Amino acid sequence: MGYCTNLDITKTLAQSLTTATADSPDAFGTYANLINVGNTFDKNTIPTSTVDYYIQLADNEIDGMLSELYKTPFYEKADVETTIYSAVDEYNEYIVVSDRFPLNAGDIVLLIDGTHEERHEIDEFITVSTFSTVDPIQYFFPEGSRVIRISYPPPVRFISARLAAAAIYDKYFTAESSANVSKFGDSMRALAHDRINDILNGRVILHGQQRIGRRFYNPNLIDQYGLPKEGDMTRNSGR
Repeated sequence: MGYCTNLDITKTLAQSLTTATADSPDAFGTYANLINVGNTFDKNTIPTSTVDYYIQLADNEIDGMLSELYKTPFYEKADVETTIYSAVDEYNEYIVVSDRFPLNAGDIVLLIDGTHEERHEIDEFITVSTFSTVDPIQYFFPEGSRVIRISYPPPVRFISARLAAAAIYDKYFTAESSANVSKFGDSMRALAHDRINDILNGRVILHGQQRIGRRFYNPNLIDQYGLPKEGDMTRNSGR
């Protein structure tokens, strides 16, 4: 899994389209989707393997640019935890959480009841506290089971989605008619690089990640250094 998901790419690319369907119907009177991510090779479908490839390229670019401050690749961390309000069983396929936490489509959650554990991606919200998952839930989780969101520190997911979406858009919607990159791609890359610069300049800290670097040369690194055991430091000790 990369720093972002296929759903992130779909939603980001959808921002560049003025309509969700084609302008004219096909022979059967239906309006085909302009973009779709899936495993079927079709004129309107971007293969999942292609999306995963561009996410990997975006993640490699992020790791390369931020490796001077942080140990890469980055790892997920748990940042939100709540419980299931009503049991997930044969009568209820949706997850209803007890508290209204800032969960969104595309987020990754762990369902834990003490014995079983499943990892799922949020597909869509039915209500403010009820959502479905991309893949069906395999086990029946009782009321009170833990729901833990795990994610990469922001804005890593935002950066990865914009870089990957820009490359995909240029390949599928621009390269066929022109070799130049699109304005949409340039805008997405600019947004991503602005966030990367915020991290490099110290305005944004990636909490939960291991920092590296020469602490005396970078004032943005919050770290302590140890003194020799039972030693004393005088004014002229460093000379």
